[in-house]
Amino acid sequence: MLMGQSDAPGYWVRSFPTKSESSEPASLSPEQRVERFQVMSSPIAQRLMGLVAASPVITLPVIRLIQETLLPKSQQMNVAEVLLGGLLEPIEPPQLGANPDEVEYHFGDEAIRDRLLAETPVTDTVRVLSKFIERQFDKSLDEFVAELLIWSQSEDAKLAKKARPFATVTAAVLKRKGGKYGEFVELIEHQYGSSPQPPLENTVSFPPLQEFEYQTARIVFEEEEALQPFEFEMATVEVQRKLIRSQFQVVIKRERRQAWGYVERLSETVELEMMAISAGRFRMGSPEKESQRYKDESPQHQVSVPAFFMGKYPVTQAQWRVIAGLPQVARELDLDPDPSEFKGENHPSINSGQRPVENVSWYDATEFCARLSELTVKPYRLPSEAEWEYACRAGTTTPFHFGELITPDLANYDWNSTYGFVEVTKQKSFERTTPVGHLGVANAFGLYDMHGNVWEWCEDHWHRNYEGAPKDGSAWIEAEAEEDASRVLRGGSWHDFPKDCRSASRSNDLAEFHNYDIGFRVLYSGQRTL
Repeated sequence: MLMGQSDAPGYWVRSFPTKSESSEPASLSPEQRVERFQVMSSPIAQRLMGLVAASPVITLPVIRLIQETLLPKSQQMNVAEVLLGGLLEPIEPPQLGANPDEVEYHFGDEAIRDRLLAETPVTDTVRVLSKFIERQFDKSLDEFVAELLIWSQSEDAKLAKKARPFATVTAAVLKRKGGKYGEFVELIEHQYGSSPQPPLENTVSFPPLQEFEYQTARIVFEEEEALQPFEFEMATVEVQRKLIRSQFQVVIKRERRQAWGYVERLSETVELEMMAISAGRFRMGSPEKESQRYKDESPQHQVSVPAFFMGKYPVTQAQWRVIAGLPQVARELDLDPDPSEFKGENHPSINSGQRPVENVSWYDATEFCARLSELTVKPYRLPSEAEWEYACRAGTTTPFHFGELITPDLANYDWNSTYGFVEVTKQKSFERTTPVGHLGVANAFGLYDMHGNVWEWCEDHWHRNYEGAPKDGSAWIEAEAEEDASRVLRGGSWHDFPKDCRSASRSNDLAEFHNYDIGFRVLYSGQRTL
């Protein structure tokens, strides 16, 4: 899904649109799409994508097989970069509750596959193809090529049609190898031409296929959780002008979306859901024309952000309690297992209605991350300020990821104050935190409560503006800063004005400060640690 216009500031973020939706702007050629992926992804993800292009069938088990064979050091993060990189799309939109291993992907344009194969070593692509054929058909490459020639020239039209995707991809891979495969490539190109191949149909019934059990694929990510799709509802606020008396009406449009993530089990009953955030570029800060902005949001600047995973919600009281009970790691700090002003886990809302933990300092939050990292053997940390805003915006350039306005139906903030020129009437504010995800709407990345509920700590030291700020998404740390120097807070809270809940709004407090409106969420990038 492309957020914004092709000529507007923003970045690319993948979702799963229906077949009737266009996933790419017409102005981007296959070569440009590949170049964009290469700019936004890690070197390992680029190599993985090139190897994936050599497989006639693309599924998660096949990608794991490629990792096991050629990229054993690649991580789940790299798989997320491949799936969310804008080159692959599901042949059929995944259904709610579908097994992610059964989702089959393809390149929207076969020219993308050709470009990737051209940039990947021939020995590697042939090895991927050979391994796939061995696992899927129990045949050698030469045996498979011989049978493909027979199937593709069969008088049985259905058989020839089913052979086409296997034959064309195999020919594309072997064309660059040449030698004894030259005649096969020439015959296949003559038979099928260079037109885009159709989606694979009923591959398990294609003779002489055998049922393929991916028994070894599960052990590739020995210390990582499998990616899975998450369904969520995304909302957009629009202001419509009535013809009568020039009145305005706020309209909330809702739509179902799907994004990828994983679940980290913290105990037998408590889990942590992490959403995949694709790499990209965005303009950080607010434009001078944005209503009720602050000077510390200037100057706007372009930032490139690597891919990462971020907590679907702010850390909950239940999650805090589990990790606070673990041994100290980074600091000699006793974490209060129940620090929050607003208690309670059970509430009639989604995800068992757990309230966010609050009344925690920056030191508390970083110690939580250290203990979580020790438990999971993953480098969890606080997000940088750039990562937080990038994740919050989710491709938008408006004050809120909902649009130009914020309403009490979508966020927990001080309802007695309004933003913009439209008055929003509502009963008395919550006047406290609400269970995470209580209002039921997320942004395009599948993140909840990015506006309001609790302020969220970031890794950075506080700076009064963005003069000299990093442009690579990293945290802005002052080596000579005092230990208790102020750290950044983002997102606003339940008792803040809507202007303080904007995507670009910033605040700060001393690292030791804690209050009943301050919480945090965690990030995992597989790269730097605290």
